[in-house]
Amino acid sequence: MDNPIDRLFVEKGVLLADGATGTNLFSMGLAAGEAPELWNESDPDKIRALHQGFVDAGADIILTNSFGGTRHRLKLHNAQDRVHELNRKAAELATEVAKAAGRRVIVAGSVGPTGELLEPLGALTYEGAVDAFAE
Repeated sequence: MDNPIDRLFVEKGVLLADGATGTNLFSMGLAAGEAPELWNESDPDKIRALHQGFVDAGADIILTNSFGGTRHRLKLHNAQDRVHELNRKAAELATEVAKAAGRRVIVAGSVGPTGELLEPLGALTYEGAVDAFAE
């Protein structure tokens, strides 16, 4: 088995993933309408604490703080040119916490919707969506 999730599942029988990232970030001070992905750089200690809380609660899989990390979502915060930088930082923060866990914790990337409608209902082309998610 090459898949780390499969290996961990065989070992444990049940895997627990994190959850309610947005809800937790709001309780940590994230304002409505604020991009959580910007906290990867502006407030990395809070993102580390978020991940650590999930690990401490027994999560086997933690998701990167990158749900809104597409060009289309980050455009709402004038950060559309920081897609790679913010998503990379999200992965680095989660990986840092996972490596320090003292047990195997898997980091999974979190990618949410673009927030835009595809043609013909909206302006986003299929190719544009593919490019956004590939970025």
